[in-house]
Amino acid sequence: MTILGHYRAGSGLKREVTMLDLSESGCRFHDRRTVLRMNAALTIRIGALGPFDATVRWIERDTVGVQFARPIYGPVFEHIRTQLDNSNWRPPA
Repeated sequence: MTILGHYRAGSGLKREVTMLDLSESGCRFHDRRTVLRMNAALTIRIGALGPFDATVRWIERDTVGVQFARPIYGPVFEHIRTQLDNSNWRPPA
């Protein structure tokens, strides 16, 4: 599943990202110039939904993996999956 959204860490500026492999418990997202650090707290918006509190669990080059503080509620996740998925998106080369 590939979905457009954004995150904000603390009182920092909003950063637009594309979320990859979204699940009820977390996701990874492409962030070419990330300034995030391990265990950083952030809030995520998925489309117009959220904010969802999350914690950075891993960073690998320009990809960040986060875990949501609380799993996304089943019917909300199903809405995201069926209405917001943009699986044809690919990160820029």
